[in-house]
Amino acid sequence: MGTEESTETKSKILQGAFELFCQRGVKSVSMDDIAQHLSMSKKTIYKWFDNKDKVVHGACKGFLHEVEQDCECSMTGANNAIEELWRLMEMTKRIVTRVHPSIFHDVQKYHGDSWQLWVNHKYDFMLDKIKLNILRGVAEGLYRGDLDVEIMARMRLGMIEMAYDNKLFPPHEFNLQKVQLDMLEHYMLGMATLKGHKMINEYKHIVEEE
Repeated sequence: MGTEESTETKSKILQGAFELFCQRGVKSVSMDDIAQHLSMSKKTIYKWFDNKDKVVHGACKGFLHEVEQDCECSMTGANNAIEELWRLMEMTKRIVTRVHPSIFHDVQKYHGDSWQLWVNHKYDFMLDKIKLNILRGVAEGLYRGDLDVEIMARMRLGMIEMAYDNKLFPPHEFNLQKVQLDMLEHYMLGMATLKGHKMINEYKHIVEEE
């Protein structure tokens, strides 16, 4: 089997596995389930991945790479710092709709190496992008100039994670997308100058009309 064909097979397995993880969570999906979902023999999967842990690691790595590319694209195409955040919120909505909330709990509890990928993504990628957004907003006169960038960025990270706390926001009582959107609006308004407040209201009006 050629390199290109083997890469394609691995990618197909990882994408199929992640689709199942998104639907059911990680713990409840077996190698048999993945094989059945892909109409593929379990032997074929084991040819490329020694165990489920390797599949989870590869699937998470691929997903996070995709998220980071989408994030870069969203930020590059934005006209200002506030539009960046609205674009990223739209991206977050797509992720929330797609990903089963238990994935984070399952990966953290049962797949330590894979969880480290999420931790690195959070502190090496997300934190950096949040800081850049704050600095851009200050430079554009949309955010206050007296902000402590490090504190505000880490607070934002905490807010994103807080929305996934099932005890704080039980899924049967709260819509995860709405929680994330309300938190983002609160965060932006807390940082915004008068100019920034006007722009936030304009974007909010556009979103509400849609």
